[in-house]
Amino acid sequence: MSKENKNEEETKNVTENIEIPEVIKVESKESGDSSKVLLERREHKKIISLIVVIAIVLIFFGVLFFIVYGVIPKLNSYVEENNNEKIELKYTDTSDSAIEGVYVTDVSNVVQNVMPSIVAITSKTLISSGFFGPSFFGKDQYSEGAGSGIIISKSSNDLMILTNNHVVDGASELSVQFINEKSYDAKIVGTSERKDIAIISIPLSKIDAETLATIKIATIGNSDELKVGNGIIAIGNALGYGQSVTTGVVSALNREVSIDNYTNKMIQIDAAINGGNSGGALLNSRGEVIGINSAKYSSSATSTSASIEGMGFAIPISDISDLITSLMNGEEDTSVTLGIEGYIVTEDYSEAYNMPRGFYISKIVSGSSADKSDLEIGNIITKINGNDVKSLSDIQNVLYELKKGDKVKLTVSYIKGRSYTEKEITVTLS
Repeated sequence: MSKENKNEEETKNVTENIEIPEVIKVESKESGDSSKVLLERREHKKIISLIVVIAIVLIFFGVLFFIVYGVIPKLNSYVEENNNEKIELKYTDTSDSAIEGVYVTDVSNVVQNVMPSIVAITSKTLISSGFFGPSFFGKDQYSEGAGSGIIISKSSNDLMILTNNHVVDGASELSVQFINEKSYDAKIVGTSERKDIAIISIPLSKIDAETLATIKIATIGNSDELKVGNGIIAIGNALGYGQSVTTGVVSALNREVSIDNYTNKMIQIDAAINGGNSGGALLNSRGEVIGINSAKYSSSATSTSASIEGMGFAIPISDISDLITSLMNGEEDTSVTLGIEGYIVTEDYSEAYNMPRGFYISKIVSGSSADKSDLEIGNIITKINGNDVKSLSDIQNVLYELKKGDKVKLTVSYIKGRSYTEKEITVTLS
């Protein structure tokens, strides 16, 4: 056998007899375990990746939902608000205030309900009489005046109407026109010059059925509840043209207004008041009578030629309700007066002319309480029953509590030489 063949045979035998070492088997086992671990890691990565993908998808859709249903509508709303509402005013809910009459706008319903309670009054006053007087035919001459009134009550026989005293004062004839334009003669039941009110009446038997079915009795309110700024309605026979309506607000309360030497506290209003409105109704937003329109300020001191606007005055109804009841029942106004005229010496006037503060007497009415006392023109009343006199109401407030026959003590200043001297005078009221 050749050497080469011998080597090949040895190599073959060696190869056939070789066994796989144990260490190689061990390596083969660890390799399997490693593959298993790798597979598990791959599975974990897949799961984690899947979770991350799902989370990302959820976040994406969440953000998208928020944008679509949250941000965009708000943006649209903001844009829409800025486009449509930026020039609009923000209103406060005033429904409750409107009910209280804080401001009055459309008053048609109130007026329609109250108008049947308001009347127009025409007065005739005799100004001359006699043959060959103003009339060559010897007929009496009358002047006519226009005013207003409020139907406030009725008895079994008469319809009662409230008005101002100056509307009927001195009238020889009175005529009342109702809402249906029918007129009836009226008579005076009672008056109060002090409060400037009067009650006139018409017999129910003289009023036809149609008129009785048309007219209404007014509802009386409470003027003590009024506040400055409350809405008001004034109805009256302005300038004799027939019933008219004006509106406004309460400008002030408890304003002291002097008319015919009487000072009363009144409601100041900015609603237009003209001649003929006197005796008409001042209403709140519920249509309740809260006052009687009585006067206005003007440059000429009359209502018919006014240049001052927005200063009308009404008598508060609550201040005269008891007096109205008394007059309707035939009772007299038991108020008393001193029977003096004059003016208040103010602080400035006192300092300028070195005069005591008080009421300066410029006139004494003949036959009055003052005329029967030791009071004289030129006296200054500085105190009444021990109370200082700084306004006319200081005197009247004391007199309102007294009656005919009562005595009042006055402290007066009078000139003696070149200075004023005080003395006390007792006056018996009538």
